[in-house]
Amino acid sequence: MSSSFPLFFQPTFTQGLVIGQLSILVLLGMVLKYLFLESSQYPYQTAYHQQVDNDAFLRQRAFHARKNLPEHDADTRESTEWFNTLLKQRQVVDIYRSKLRDDIPGIEGDEIARKRIETYANSIRPAGFVDHITIHSVNLGLSAPSLFNARIRQGQQDPPAEIEFDAAYTDTISLSLSTSYLFNYPTASFARLPISLTISLSQFKSSISVRPPTPSVAPVLTLTISPNFVLDLTTTSLMGSRAKLANVPKLHELIQHQVRRVLAARATLKVPLPGLSSLSDTTKEVK
Repeated sequence: MSSSFPLFFQPTFTQGLVIGQLSILVLLGMVLKYLFLESSQYPYQTAYHQQVDNDAFLRQRAFHARKNLPEHDADTRESTEWFNTLLKQRQVVDIYRSKLRDDIPGIEGDEIARKRIETYANSIRPAGFVDHITIHSVNLGLSAPSLFNARIRQGQQDPPAEIEFDAAYTDTISLSLSTSYLFNYPTASFARLPISLTISLSQFKSSISVRPPTPSVAPVLTLTISPNFVLDLTTTSLMGSRAKLANVPKLHELIQHQVRRVLAARATLKVPLPGLSSLSDTTKEVK
């Protein structure tokens, strides 16, 4: 009597190779599904990780460290201190912050700004790939852009001269949110990859040109940001459900690239001169 057990299935080398590869794929899929992805039937209940927003004090300290104005030659450049005073002394920038909060101070105003930003974020998100975005906290900042090195750039022939100046902006602006990236294969919303983010501004620098209005039906003042602007963002991230991936560099690069793309697309701002045209003419000119 033979001591060996009979084998009912004896695969060939090719069959064994295929079975081995399939088993590795199944194991990899289980690791991804149960460690990193989330298949909850309640998509809006994505966990928010508080540790992605625990560096608010560090950002505040870094802001005060960067608050000094860049050095410039006061003898060769026109001073813009008067305009910096107008921006900073709670006369311009703080009005925009107040309107975003419906002129309501304190925690109630913060909640109004948070809901308003959350509504806007969900109106522009790609719904097929990104789940509902939940905004957890918003910091609207404390400072204003600083302008310096104003100069006149003469136009050629008919175009009028343009005023150009440099701008630098460092602040405590930050946004904390959570969402999920949707995997739609093999079925729609097959799995979700939870993502928690905190995005804060480190610095923004650019030259800005101001073009005087020309005679037209609706005269406008044109402000243009240089395409070579400097934008530095600080991104803190956590990805995954049970196992966490912290501060993925590619995610930071993607976010910074998208923000740069939006700013570059909206680099020109046209300001209609009041009282010189009708509303319809102004709308056409601005477009």
